[in-house]
Amino acid sequence: MVKIGIIGSPWIEDLVKQRIKKFPSFRPVFKSSNNIFDAPKFTKELSEKCDILLYSGYIPYSISKKNIPYNLPAHFIPIKGASLYRAFYLLRKKITTIKTVSIDTLTEKDIDDLNNNLDESITSIHYDSKLSLEKTEAIVTFHEELYKSNKTQCALTGLKIVSDALTLKGVPNKWIVPTDGDIVVALERALLATEQRINLESQIVFGIIHFDNFEQLQRQITSEQKTQRLQLDIHRVILDYVEELDGYLTSLGGNEYMFVTTRGTFERVSQGYKYFPLITDIEKQFKVNISVGVGFGTTANEAGLHARMALLQSIDHGGKKCFIVKEDRSVIGPIENIIPLTYPLNITNKSLIKQAEKSSVSPYYLGKVISILKRKNAETFTANELASSLGITTRSANRMLVNWLDAGIVKIIGIEKLQTRGRPRQVYKLLLKDKSLLSE
Repeated sequence: MVKIGIIGSPWIEDLVKQRIKKFPSFRPVFKSSNNIFDAPKFTKELSEKCDILLYSGYIPYSISKKNIPYNLPAHFIPIKGASLYRAFYLLRKKITTIKTVSIDTLTEKDIDDLNNNLDESITSIHYDSKLSLEKTEAIVTFHEELYKSNKTQCALTGLKIVSDALTLKGVPNKWIVPTDGDIVVALERALLATEQRINLESQIVFGIIHFDNFEQLQRQITSEQKTQRLQLDIHRVILDYVEELDGYLTSLGGNEYMFVTTRGTFERVSQGYKYFPLITDIEKQFKVNISVGVGFGTTANEAGLHARMALLQSIDHGGKKCFIVKEDRSVIGPIENIIPLTYPLNITNKSLIKQAEKSSVSPYYLGKVISILKRKNAETFTANELASSLGITTRSANRMLVNWLDAGIVKIIGIEKLQTRGRPRQVYKLLLKDKSLLSE
């Protein structure tokens, strides 16, 4: 079953309930309101529960866009020709002959198609600016002035709030509502996008980790035992990161490692192919430079070839970088090595310093964690999320959390349910005596 969140006004809920019966794969979750500004709030509620989101129109989608997670497919029901024809037909019941009309949603081509298909000769005046809720009054004024100056006979609008305002002002109008066909097409596209998404999430990802200066570092080490210990320590750090990817790690011999994971997991850990902190982490700890190439593919052979191509890109750009080559051979990169954060370099809050002193972790790290939680507007996190955000290994994050547990800085409040195989992850909550730290 695919959970689909339906967000919009109550009228769309009734229509979708009738049409979604044709899609047994969908399990709908509805959030309806006559207040369009509820859409962003509904988006936040459904983002963690649903596999895909569907909005009743472009406006609720546009005002919610910044709240939609990067890895969550989202669509809106478009207004097509059939919607215009129905609205025009209903207007014709009130106005026998329509020659001029003002429109704020559709294009001139849509009116040309209507004229050609229905043998009409309508002249349309279009609202040229981008539709938005902030411009509602301007849109209403646009239609009203044209009507009162006898330049148009009526108005067609894609916004219910505009239609209601025009009706109160005595301007003949019709709200262009999606037809059943529009809804079915939107559901079909949503289903196709979900299936494509599932296929992409399970796509094979190969990564090649190449040591740029390991031989140079070896020559500076005085004993074979120290060299082997260094290799083991580096291997442990890489293994921690690959474990975070739920992946498989193997040595290619010499100065290269290879890891295998899935695209969905890699996308989540890298926050949408934005960050690959392993490069900086190894450089800081061991003074060793690595270059990384990541390849996507529908077959293992294809993914491996693309990983090698991506690695060559990283080396050609001077090393210490990560590039990705996708299945269509398009290139993403270089990927950022450090996850950017905004946090105070000098911790001066007495309450924070006092709590940090209880553990062996500096107030600096605790300040960074607070900054992360403030940015995400959250109080809970897992060790994996902490590691990814701070650019450290999962093992280091776990050690830090053990110290904080002992000091009473965090507590375990539950277990994260994983959709993929792997060990359950504990969910931690930050305990701060000074609650204002999270709201400053």
